[in-house]
Amino acid sequence: MSSYSVPPDGLDANEEFIRNESASISDVMLDAIVQALHEDDAEAVRNLVIPMHAADVAELLTLLNTEQRHECMEALREVLDPDILAELSPDLVEEVIETLGPEKSAEAIAQLDTDDAVYVMEGLEESDQFEILEALTDAEYRGELREGLAYPESSAGRLMQTTYVSVPEFWTVGDTIDYLRRELDLPDDFYTLTVMDPRFKPVGSLLLSRIMQNKRETPIRDIMSSDMKLISTEMDQEDVALMFRKYGLVEAPVVNEEGRQVGVITVDDIVHVIAEEGEEDFMKAGGVSGQDLHADLLETVKLRLPWLIINLGTAILASFVVSRFEDAIEKLVVLAVLMPIIASMSGNAGIQTVTVAVRGLAAKEIKQNNMWALMRKELGVGLLNGLVLGGVTMAIITVYLGDFKVAAVFSCALLLVMMVSGIAGFAMPLILERFKIDPATAAGVFLTTFTDVASFFVFLGLASWVL
Repeated sequence: MSSYSVPPDGLDANEEFIRNESASISDVMLDAIVQALHEDDAEAVRNLVIPMHAADVAELLTLLNTEQRHECMEALREVLDPDILAELSPDLVEEVIETLGPEKSAEAIAQLDTDDAVYVMEGLEESDQFEILEALTDAEYRGELREGLAYPESSAGRLMQTTYVSVPEFWTVGDTIDYLRRELDLPDDFYTLTVMDPRFKPVGSLLLSRIMQNKRETPIRDIMSSDMKLISTEMDQEDVALMFRKYGLVEAPVVNEEGRQVGVITVDDIVHVIAEEGEEDFMKAGGVSGQDLHADLLETVKLRLPWLIINLGTAILASFVVSRFEDAIEKLVVLAVLMPIIASMSGNAGIQTVTVAVRGLAAKEIKQNNMWALMRKELGVGLLNGLVLGGVTMAIITVYLGDFKVAAVFSCALLLVMMVSGIAGFAMPLILERFKIDPATAAGVFLTTFTDVASFFVFLGLASWVL
């Protein structure tokens, strides 16, 4: 007899049983599902999981371990909601697809919009992609997926949905309404129609609300909006997200090299892009990837080790600089006590600046015409912060150590390295981007090396000269 329980009136009778205030699966619900999996009660698993939203099921699979995910997917195999696949993080898609097998995976993917289907398949091995594509029974849909996967990774072509609604510019509102009522092969949800010229190139857009607000005899060209933002199939998804945010878009047509529409991107796709890009940049800043959490032991080591090796090299470089001033440190031991302080302060100041610079580059807010003004501003920030912090530390060190010379040397060094860190923190991402290196990934590592070396060199060099 199972010891877990479900509210007697069903899951919908007790929302707190399913979800808590943070819009996340509750511990009660998770424990019930894990226990059902442990007792190999597939029916109980289905009863608990089926009423859940696809996004919640995807979250559930993330919380389960590998064995539990496999058992859960086996229990849901015959009642699987295809939308679950589109809600999974890329690192879990492959694992779930492997559990389902190519036939069942193809059956589920065939029910997705092309943009969601491409998202599910793009992270799979080529052999797995081939098996799933071959298992699809709809040849036209298979061709659309192949075309989508042929576009560059993270491009608008991968992101777009190939099903869209377009009408010729010489139609009237009545013609358009009649078409929408009789046409069966339309997207499930759409908000905007693209208006085409005789060469099948977009010349305007039309909201559904505009159609409903005008009489049947009104020409489409009279009520369409010509201020339309077109997206190239090759455009990077970050640039697409920026365009949607900048112009407040809900939908935007995607065009090929000839300027003909081949798809549409909707705002719900952009929400996912913004979340993914933000998470990716955050993980890269720490030298890890989104796959790190669910990867096995050896794979996790392989993902993290390269950056740790780079950090080891930078630490050795900083130590080498310190060793050049060994005599000064031996004569005045207090320098060794103060060294970590100045390195920490310069590093934190640099990280503040590099974070602002990376964000500015991502948002396209740093251009050639304002770059030097922004750099001068960071230099000024470093100068003012250095003066304030230098004055505070001079007073503290003088009182604590009773040595005004040491306090003055430390304060002067702190002022200099704060200014240098500000300039370096702003310039580092720009330099890395110029050399086609992702600033979000590498800026922090290189900046830490630079600020450590600069701090030790300036402080110890100044101390050797003055003291």
